Amino acid sequence: MSGQIGNGLHNELYNGVYEILDDRFRTGRCAIGDSRLEVLHDGSRWAEGPLYVPAWRQLIWSDIPNDRILRWDEQTGSVGVFRTPAGHSNGNTLDRQGRLITCEQGNRRVTRTEHDGTVTVLADRYDGKRLNSPNDSVVRSDGSVWFSDPDFGIRTDYEGHRAESEIGARNVYRIDPVTAEVRLVADGFMGPNGVVFSADEQQLYVSDSSAGRIHVYDVRDDGTLSDGKVFAEGRDGVRFDNIRFDDEGRLWAAALGDGVHCYDPDGTLLGRIVVPETVSNITFGGPKNNRMFITASTSLYSLVVSVTGAPRI
Repeated sequence: MSGQIGNGLHNELYNGVYEILDDRFRTGRCAIGDSRLEVLHDGSRWAEGPLYVPAWRQLIWSDIPNDRILRWDEQTGSVGVFRTPAGHSNGNTLDRQGRLITCEQGNRRVTRTEHDGTVTVLADRYDGKRLNSPNDSVVRSDGSVWFSDPDFGIRTDYEGHRAESEIGARNVYRIDPVTAEVRLVADGFMGPNGVVFSADEQQLYVSDSSAGRIHVYDVRDDGTLSDGKVFAEGRDGVRFDNIRFDDEGRLWAAALGDGVHCYDPDGTLLGRIVVPETVSNITFGGPKNNRMFITASTSLYSLVVSVTGAPRI
């Protein structure tokens, strides 16, 4: 491998799966850990939305075309079906009460699974019009739910149900925790995807898959956003899916067709994890929150690393 990236360090493949593009990837201990990816499951049609649930000691993820949510048990290694049909679910997250929040592409809604297993619809419309196909969500400490709404699930019948967009745009929304109002907070995207807050919740990061960019916005006290700016752009046409922070403020991005990218807080691409399939999503989990779970094409991978995911809510 050759080329000049970051601070001028030549590309270097280290310990089997880590590509060092900037020396901070090495000095920050990002390239230390397992030297190979562990395959936990390889029977999905298109795997997405991994979420580690500490209370269950399980990892759940969406198999969108097969319309199911699967689960992997950390203690036994067994894989089973958590939910089917699942509304062609995509992204999954937890709220502050440990309840499952799911973006259902096929049902064109965001739902919450209560502790008794019942499902509550949090949002299915904006301004009286049906949502496109909610993709990913994040919950802020005030209980508000923020989610992206591209049109991926209505383009074809493969990951949802083919339909025309009623809204006519691809936006990011906020669900008010008190009134349940769905408010538009950011627009102008080609394909909004991953959403995540900085540790202090003063910034919201949004990946635009179709544009190959990651945007960052300042969050105002009233829950509105600044105009925002580009945090990172994919190299050589790389597009991004979901994004996650570690506890030292580095941003890790699922880079479609280019593994997992790691960015310094200043936006510099430090390195990447090489994955043999097209990466769709990542998350941190395990008892120490230092096990990276990666969904890619048909498979669920894991890698115990030396960095730790951002503190769990």
